[in-house]
Amino acid sequence: MRDQTGPIGRRALLRVTGAGAAAAAAGPAVARAATGANAGVPEPRLRFRENGTFRVVQFNDTQDDERTDRRTVELMERTLDAEQPDFAVINGDVITGGCDSELQVKQAINNVVTPMESRGVPWAITFGNHDEDSERSSGMSERDMLEFYMSYEHNLNEPGPSGGSGTGDTLVTVAGSGGDRVAFALWLIDSGRYAPDSIAGQGFEGYPHWGWVRPDQIRWYSETSRKLERVAGGRVPGLMWMHIPLWEHRFMWFASVDSRGERDHDRALDRHGIEGERNEDECPGPFNSGMFAAILERGDVRGVFCGHDHVNSYVGDYYGVLLGYSSGTGFGPYGLPGRERHRLRGARVFELDENTPGGLHDTRMVFARDFGIDMSPQDQPMDPLPLHR
Repeated sequence: MRDQTGPIGRRALLRVTGAGAAAAAAGPAVARAATGANAGVPEPRLRFRENGTFRVVQFNDTQDDERTDRRTVELMERTLDAEQPDFAVINGDVITGGCDSELQVKQAINNVVTPMESRGVPWAITFGNHDEDSERSSGMSERDMLEFYMSYEHNLNEPGPSGGSGTGDTLVTVAGSGGDRVAFALWLIDSGRYAPDSIAGQGFEGYPHWGWVRPDQIRWYSETSRKLERVAGGRVPGLMWMHIPLWEHRFMWFASVDSRGERDHDRALDRHGIEGERNEDECPGPFNSGMFAAILERGDVRGVFCGHDHVNSYVGDYYGVLLGYSSGTGFGPYGLPGRERHRLRGARVFELDENTPGGLHDTRMVFARDFGIDMSPQDQPMDPLPLHR
């Protein structure tokens, strides 16, 4: 397995931003800022730089309690200082179980959002399967946590569609460098937590037990995407983040649904231009939600990026859409075996450019080891940082 320390292969990137994107739009579409007549299309809260670029950093699985491993925060700080992003996302499992009170949940959250807040970097989160693990002891539901996130000055999360299955599904739009017109879309999706004990009297033994994106969330994406297209006069390119991978992430690695051998992966390397590591099986939910089919039909999302499986870092072009991972950022949860435990702790960087067809110019991983952070396997918990209020 190759270690992804550089950008995605040029061939795969050209597929997704060139020929693969041509079916959606000839270059980044530009939308008018939303008005009262354009209900459901949020006005831009971010903007491309004067030179037409925009940078996003994805952190994943910070996943700790109120005594966060100090190196998690150090990695986030070092990444933000080195990359100077215009937006950052913590893509699920922001915290984990083990918080015994509302205060401890807020402290755990505060530890990992302070690096963005203290630097004035706009940021948002998606929810993962572990964020609500402490609810029974802390009394804090995801809705409570979302309200707390939204109380921070630089947070861009929204409550999400009323009555929707997801918590805080959000579209963040980015204006072009020359005005208030939308040039790019950032989609944040709650991929759920766990499967129920049973459906129609049937349990899930032998099947994955994690959550999945629900039909109403897919409808929200599709309908909002169409509204954005009507405002724009063309499809607006974007990226999508969700914590739990799609089944298509696994299909891509083997270029197959059923066959999963070395020859299958060799075929996938050639077909999908995959780069990065896969050190554990993908862990989607028990059902294929249909989200990828909806994305393919709409033709605007250039990539879907997940976490959840901490020691996977790969990315490839799956029929014109980049599917990828960011390996875990947090030093608290599981990693690789033994002294290799923290080797893949890192973050994913996305380089956007208005002048690149499809808007996505590049994506790459950065790793804690490249910043000289202590990689010893022992935990290094810290005292909670002061709460913001």
